[in-house]
Amino acid sequence: MDTEVTRVLAKRLYEVYSRGNRDEIAALIHDDIDWIIHAPIDVFPFVGPRHGKAAVLKTIEAIGTEYKLLRYIPEIIIADGDRAAVLSNVAFEKRASGRTLSFRIANFLRFRDGLLVDLREFSDTFDVTQQALGRWLQV
Repeated sequence: MDTEVTRVLAKRLYEVYSRGNRDEIAALIHDDIDWIIHAPIDVFPFVGPRHGKAAVLKTIEAIGTEYKLLRYIPEIIIADGDRAAVLSNVAFEKRASGRTLSFRIANFLRFRDGLLVDLREFSDTFDVTQQALGRWLQV
């Protein structure tokens, strides 16, 4: 896959996710997607490995049930062939407490046939867990 096509697909993915339209998101995900969000499952029950479009869409719904998206801004997109690395500045509001979590996420993506087929997500899970629990780091 062409690097520029990958960059365009990555940008589109984040634009669509920011709008929260399930059908638009589903249209960008490969049926055979392999998806992992790395974080503590005790605090964020929607994290961990998922396989297949239905499982990923269910995960995205679970995130939306627990958190309201306030900000999802890709700051850096690096593309090479069918792969992209994206650093994003994000903020979510925990619906149950009204607490805002503000952090950066690094995603590593791979596209096939114009669709997202692989996602690995990393963040400073210690920091975001502390925020979710109401204990901010003193830095």
